[in-house]
Amino acid sequence: MTATVIYKGDLRCECTHLQSSSIVETDAPTDNRGKGERFSPTDTLCISLATCMITTMGIRAADMQVDLSDTKIDVTKHMLADPRRIGKIELTLHMPSALKLEQKDRELFQKIGDNCPVIKSLHPDLEIVANYIWQ
Repeated sequence: MTATVIYKGDLRCECTHLQSSSIVETDAPTDNRGKGERFSPTDTLCISLATCMITTMGIRAADMQVDLSDTKIDVTKHMLADPRRIGKIELTLHMPSALKLEQKDRELFQKIGDNCPVIKSLHPDLEIVANYIWQ
């Protein structure tokens, strides 16, 4: 087992990662009867994608002795109404300005990010737009 999820009422959940005991709370978004005081379940899907992209890139970066620290990823979620679901996720990866890579290495990292396990697990109807900004 990976985690436990407890519904706390009032459209909130408490999710506990069993190996580390770290906790993530979720809340329904304000446009769907929630208070919007925590990540919503659909928000967590979007940040799962972003963190998976940079984590898989980070694995290769460590092998290459390249430091991807301070990479910032802007994540924008676009919801559809009928049926209510995520229709599009836009990600802008701002790569660190100190990073001096040849074009072939930039392309390698982008290919790794664009093929992370989360992106491969998402439905093909979900539009993913990833922009990499190399300072």
